[in-house]
Amino acid sequence: MIGSGNGFGSGSHSAPMAEINTTPLVDVMLVLLVIFIITAPLLTHAVRIDLPQASSQPLPEKPESFTISIDNAGQIYWNDTPLVEGELVLKLEQASKKEPQPDINLRADKETRYEVIAKVMADAKNAGVQKLGFVSEPASN
Repeated sequence: MIGSGNGFGSGSHSAPMAEINTTPLVDVMLVLLVIFIITAPLLTHAVRIDLPQASSQPLPEKPESFTISIDNAGQIYWNDTPLVEGELVLKLEQASKKEPQPDINLRADKETRYEVIAKVMADAKNAGVQKLGFVSEPASN
């Protein structure tokens, strides 16, 4: 008997296997069903919140800016206009009374005596100036 154990050429004509094993398909479908059953309420559930109402104010305008310049001879300038003795204090007092208070930038030559810079800073403080910034140039490499 040639080929009697392998089923290929044997005399019995058995029908081919027509069944599909659906067990893995059913397992995957059940797992997906459980996942959707658990996550579906979470996706549709929303917490009811009464949000507060707020009215926003427009941003305040940027305050004006003044520049105090001091050259190497000690001459003081207010926005590039030379000042005489005593005028700086009056300008600083006027600027400190404005609302919002303007930014004041101090530019001084690197050869300016420290005494002049310290006097301008003291005058600004005594006049009530809140914002005094120093202007410098970045070092060139």
